[in-house]
Amino acid sequence: PILASAHENGCICLWSIQGNLVKELLPFSKYPSVPLTALCTDISTKMLLAGSKEGHIMRWSIASFLEDPQNSKNQIKEELWWRAHSNEVVDLFHEEEKNVVVTASIDGSVRLWHAMNGYYLGYFGQPRKFDLSDISRLILPCDVNNFPTIIKEESKHMEKKKKFEYPLMLDRNK
Repeated sequence: PILASAHENGCICLWSIQGNLVKELLPFSKYPSVPLTALCTDISTKMLLAGSKEGHIMRWSIASFLEDPQNSKNQIKEELWWRAHSNEVVDLFHEEEKNVVVTASIDGSVRLWHAMNGYYLGYFGQPRKFDLSDISRLILPCDVNNFPTIIKEESKHMEKKKKFEYPLMLDRNK
């Protein structure tokens, strides 16, 4: 078993049951790291979802890593990133049967998203019923203007590297 914790610096830490740090992850983003406020997995623990203080949702594939955490070839891959709310995400969960992610924000809104592509499906309290069969239309809520980003390549920024100290050196030529 692995425990996951979300942190103020935007890092996700994975811990063994004995309390040893197994891995640290930093979400890949074109924006600076922001505090993470919510975490969840699907029932089969194949994906890890995180919500941020700025309303973003990030999805990682963790299945191969959990099969053998000691094998360096089994990496955690960030697959998807999208803006779900204009304010802080306070909770989220994955409904595996319908393959949807439900997110809740500090502003009181609760929204439904397709888990595989981050497409917006609607909000709780809307006058029409949710149409979960048509996931091909890309629509956005009125307060969000960023489309989901699929992350195809492994990024060096995703795993938190050890910090190195570089001594200051005087270069008289400069």
